[in-house]
Amino acid sequence: MPLPTTFFCDLAVAGVQALQPYQPGKPIEELQREYGVTDIVKLASNENPLGPSPKALAAARETFAELHRYPDGNGFALRQALAAHHDVDPLSITLGSGSNDLLEMVARAFLGPGREAVFSKHAFAIYAIASQAVGATPVAAPANPREHAQPFGHDLDAMRAAITADTRVVFIANPNNPTGTWLAAEELERFFDSVPRDVIIVLDEAYVEYAEAAPGYREGSAWVARYPNLVVTRTFSKAQGLAGLRVGYGLSHPQVADLLNRVRMPFNVSIPAQAAAVAALADAEHVQASVRLNREEMQRLQAQLEGLGLRWLPSAGNFLCVEVGPRAADVYEGLLRRGVIVRPVGGGYGLPTFLRMSIGLQRENGRLLQALGELREQGLLQVA
Repeated sequence: MPLPTTFFCDLAVAGVQALQPYQPGKPIEELQREYGVTDIVKLASNENPLGPSPKALAAARETFAELHRYPDGNGFALRQALAAHHDVDPLSITLGSGSNDLLEMVARAFLGPGREAVFSKHAFAIYAIASQAVGATPVAAPANPREHAQPFGHDLDAMRAAITADTRVVFIANPNNPTGTWLAAEELERFFDSVPRDVIIVLDEAYVEYAEAAPGYREGSAWVARYPNLVVTRTFSKAQGLAGLRVGYGLSHPQVADLLNRVRMPFNVSIPAQAAAVAALADAEHVQASVRLNREEMQRLQAQLEGLGLRWLPSAGNFLCVEVGPRAADVYEGLLRRGVIVRPVGGGYGLPTFLRMSIGLQRENGRLLQALGELREQGLLQVA
């Protein structure tokens, strides 16, 4: 007698059985298949519209003859370059297949049944997923209220209150995805000082390059020497434009890095990814151009959104979380049918009246604005 298909679900560990998988931004190819739409603008995944540095592309291409070889499992050249860039010991660095990989390493190393992970209510979905997958209890602390200067952003007092004797990891995104909100350095230092030393603090800085001009913001690498329980995670997927190659890294106390490297999968960063990341790290001009484009286009987009009567959350990233109203699902669908992909942030993010919109090139943002204007005429948008 054949087994029922549900039998296999019962074989999974409890945390995995209860998981809701991460839903990425809709791929261009999927929209083409489902809707028959062409000339698509993707503003869903906070990718760099300028793409990678030409130097990074060239460095990746030069490795193609080596693709039958395994990568350097220790990532020597990339770790040396990162150590020089941040003025840290190479032993403080853990390489990852994107910064998501680092978040999962932290979960595997420090979480498990009977342990808790604390994060903000509207923070990156992977924090809860990575924690629950290893059997830990995810704890979502209340976020800032709507009327706060950083609405729906991290409430550090609430997060501190959520820490118990069972807490082993606290996740903080600065700037936060999907809201775009950020925390000032003084706020973070007070929080770091208050957290027990047996709790690992993860400071997720995926959007750090875009945030440096935000009032009160300070990047976190210098804090690693002061707080041995701090792990700072970074990615090359955003400002460096290497999302397709999947390369990120963590900065931490060498003993913490040693533990993370024990659970790191071998060869987790490919040969082309390592070479491209070294080259991208050296091309400060490309990052500056990417940040400048983001700043200019964000200002232009905000002015046009205001003209449409829309509101958005303050953002130090390369995206805006825009309030479109109770028919956000219909707005999302209407944008898809017009060849514009953005990101719904209801569901696991708890912001059902908002859509997250990446900052693209001028023509891409123009397509978005045109489509929003058409949907406004149809009465789908909630205007201020």
